[in-house]
Amino acid sequence: MATGLHKSDFQNPVIRWVDARLPVFTMMQKEYGTFPTPRNFNYFWNFGALAMVNLVIMIATGIFLAMNYTAHTGMAFDSVERIMRDVNYGWLLRYAHANGASMFFIVVYIHIFRGLYYGSYKAPRELLWMIGVVIFLLMMATAFMGYVLPWGQMSFWGATVITNLFSAFPLVGESIVTWLWGGFSVDNPTLNRFFSLHYLMPFVIFGVVFLHVAALHITGSNNPLGIDPKGPQDTVPFHPYYTAKDSVGLVVYFIVFAVLVFFFPNLLGHADNYIPANPLVTPPHIVPEWYFLPFYAILRAVPDKLGGVLLMFGSIAILFVLPWLDTSPVRSMRFRPLARPFFAVWCLCFLVLLYVGGKPPEEPFVTIARVATAYYFLYFLVILPLLGRLERPLPLPESIARPVLRGGGPLPAGAMSKPMEKA
Repeated sequence: MATGLHKSDFQNPVIRWVDARLPVFTMMQKEYGTFPTPRNFNYFWNFGALAMVNLVIMIATGIFLAMNYTAHTGMAFDSVERIMRDVNYGWLLRYAHANGASMFFIVVYIHIFRGLYYGSYKAPRELLWMIGVVIFLLMMATAFMGYVLPWGQMSFWGATVITNLFSAFPLVGESIVTWLWGGFSVDNPTLNRFFSLHYLMPFVIFGVVFLHVAALHITGSNNPLGIDPKGPQDTVPFHPYYTAKDSVGLVVYFIVFAVLVFFFPNLLGHADNYIPANPLVTPPHIVPEWYFLPFYAILRAVPDKLGGVLLMFGSIAILFVLPWLDTSPVRSMRFRPLARPFFAVWCLCFLVLLYVGGKPPEEPFVTIARVATAYYFLYFLVILPLLGRLERPLPLPESIARPVLRGGGPLPAGAMSKPMEKA
C-alpha cells in the first residue's frame, strides 16, 4: 500500500487518513497539545487567548451585520435601525459587535500592560512584541472606521475631526485628507471606503495574529518570573493544563460580555450617535470612542496641531522601540523594586489621560493632560533607560520549578542566583 512522507500517529481512522495527507492535526497537537509551556503562568496569561476569541466574535457578527447594512449616507442610519428592529436577532448582533469592540480593547490593553510589567518585549521576543504593536494599530484603524458606519452625529463629526488631523502634515497633508475622503468633505465616497476597509481589516488582523502566534511558538512564552525554562521540570504541556485554565477565564469573560450586552448595551457608547448625521449641526463636545481617549487627550494637550498629531502617533510608535529603551538585564518587575512604582505611576497617567480625553478642552483638564502626557513620554525615554543602569534588581530564582514547588513563598538564600543574572 502506498504511503506518503508523513506517518500519522492518531488512532481515529478518519483523522489518521486526513492527517497522513494534510498533517493539520499533528500540527495542532504539536502547537497546542504537547507544546512545552512555563508552569507558573498566572491568569494574566489568559488574555491572549481571550483576544483571539474576541476577534472571532467580531468577524462572525460583522459578516452577518454586513448582509443587512447599506453603505450610503442617505440609508446607513436607517439600515442600522432596521437591523435593530426588523432583522431576527439583529439587536443582538449589533450590540455584540459594538460592545465586542470595547471588550476587545479591554482585553488587549490588559494584555499589553501585562507585557510591560513582566518584560515580555525583551530579547528574544522583540519581533513578537513589534508584531503585537502592529495588531494594536490595525485594531485602532478598524475600530475607527467601524465607528463611522452607523452614520450618527458622533460618527460623522468624529470622522471629520480625525481625518482632518492629517492636514497638519506639510506639503502632503491636504492630499492625504482628500484621498481619505474620496472628495472634498466627509460624504458618500468616505462611507463606502470606510465600510470596505472595515470589512477587510479583521481578516488582515487575523493573518497578523497568525504571525504573532508563530513568533511566540518560536521564542516560547515569557512567564511571571521572567526567566527562561532550565529544563523539562520548568514546563508543562499546554493541554490540558492551560486549556483548562483558559476555559475558566473564558467563562468569566463571557459573563462580563453578556452582562454588558443584555443589561448595559449603550453604557460605553455615545447618545449623540442615535441622532442621524447632520453636517450643519456640530455637537457641543466631539469625542471618539472611549478606547481612543488617552491618545485623543495627548493630541489636545499640545496647542500646536502638528505637534499634537506627532505626539499622538509617537505615543504608539514609541512602543516599537521599547525593547531597546529598557536597558535592564532583568525582565520581570517582580525583581525590580525601583521600577515598579514608576510603572504604577505610568499606568495611573494612562488612566488619567483616558478620563480627561472625554472632558471638554478646558482647564483644569488641559493642564492635567499635559502633565500626564509629559510623564507618559518621560517614562519611556528617560526613566526606563536610567533605571536599567542605576537600579539593583533583587536576586533571581535558579529555576521556575523551585518557587512553584515551594508554593510561591520566599526562597532560601542558596536558591538564588546572582542579582544581575541575564534574564
